[in-house]
Amino acid sequence: MRRPHLPTRLPVDPYVLALLATVGLAALLPARGAAATAAGAASTAAVALLFFLYGARLSTREALDGLRHWRLHLTVLTCTFLLFPVLGLALRALAPGLLPPPLQSGLLFLCLVPSTVQSSIAFTSIARGNVPAAICAGSFSSLAGIVLTPLLAAVLLGGSTGGFSTDAILKITLQLLLPFLLGQALRRWVGGFLTRHKKTLGYVDRGSILLVVYTAFSAGMAAGIWQQVSPLRLGALMLVEAVLLTVMLLGTWYGAARLGFGREDRIAIQFAGSKKSLAAGLPMASVLFGAQAGLAVLPLMLFHQMQLMVCAVLARRRAQDPRPELPADRVAEVSRPAQQASSPHR
Repeated sequence: MRRPHLPTRLPVDPYVLALLATVGLAALLPARGAAATAAGAASTAAVALLFFLYGARLSTREALDGLRHWRLHLTVLTCTFLLFPVLGLALRALAPGLLPPPLQSGLLFLCLVPSTVQSSIAFTSIARGNVPAAICAGSFSSLAGIVLTPLLAAVLLGGSTGGFSTDAILKITLQLLLPFLLGQALRRWVGGFLTRHKKTLGYVDRGSILLVVYTAFSAGMAAGIWQQVSPLRLGALMLVEAVLLTVMLLGTWYGAARLGFGREDRIAIQFAGSKKSLAAGLPMASVLFGAQAGLAVLPLMLFHQMQLMVCAVLARRRAQDPRPELPADRVAEVSRPAQQASSPHR
């Protein structure tokens, strides 16, 4: 019996290390007074810039072309915005005293965040799955998340995010929805520039998110929220998230089989339907949680690294599975190198 091949090195995303270093900087040198005000203003501008770039990069034509595979995309959206939230609510109800309230809110919030784009594509490609479907599924999820994530957070998290107050709706509109729509409207004129400078703008993306994280954790330090977290509770959080990821990976794989999808589509559904986007979730949390965003984003950061490590092993294992012969054009399509996708931090 052939032993499964495991990668010699699990992927510790360098960007996660940068995020952890930013958290450490905020713990040692938190922004206070005028510096906190300036950091908050810069963070607000960074969030607006991020969602402008998301809108300008999303190809509406590609998204519309992918609608012909609507059953797959509907399945991924159902996993992301229905099954995940239901599991989050169940986990919070089963262990009410296991985590402090901010971590409980953060755990539920990560269940409301849209799926990834880059890592879903990369892992689907490695596993020899339906890469075009993964591209469309990730794009649809990101687009839907602009509206669904704030709405679900308002309904399920209630007072933790300010509910349906006029101020909350205004923040969401001005910082998330309006910049995204503006990016879509200007895509015709700025799309070429963004494509030519994709690598440079990637640093802008990541730098903006690091600024958001620093601002959020600085506010958390000023509010004294870190006294609520102990190593035991962090361990409990990781255990709960491991259960969540396991259930979603198994549910997407076997559920897709029950729905009649083929192997390649099941791979795309599994990797797109079981992931959560760090790049989209962190800016949203800063808008929705305000000063409480520090602990609220910690579950998402931990889940992000966990999903990368587990899915790297799983994708390589899937690549070794036997499969029927495919037409030459289909083989070329599904074996497109994963390097075409940028870093899977999103």
